[in-house]
Amino acid sequence: GDHRERHSGPSRRVADLDTIRRLQAFEAAGADALYAPGLTKAEDIRLLCKSVNKPVNVVMGLRSGGFSVAELAAMGVRRISVGSSLSRAALTGFISAAREMKEHGTFTFAEKAIPYSDFNAMMRDDGGK
Repeated sequence: GDHRERHSGPSRRVADLDTIRRLQAFEAAGADALYAPGLTKAEDIRLLCKSVNKPVNVVMGLRSGGFSVAELAAMGVRRISVGSSLSRAALTGFISAAREMKEHGTFTFAEKAIPYSDFNAMMRDDGGK
């Protein structure tokens, strides 16, 4: 089965020895992926990734842009979660359109909307290619 373990202690901003030891213990117990949410410094992420053999998962998109996929991969990260970021991005567009209609009585937001034909093509098995 797929065993994942999340570091469930106080929120940590530094990959200290306690965090590393906990994730090494989860790895030894059979976890397939190791989660250490809250790390924001490249040096901490690199140190953690070098300290374990299983894939390390980081969470991106909670606040600022943080690191790119390429930067995280170079640090040793093998899995990236985005949590609710995509749904919040969609809701941001929805709220922006609703405000435009309410406050200005206009519908220019529709000019930026993806056509259904493009969306449907993206959802096909071949990715619309």
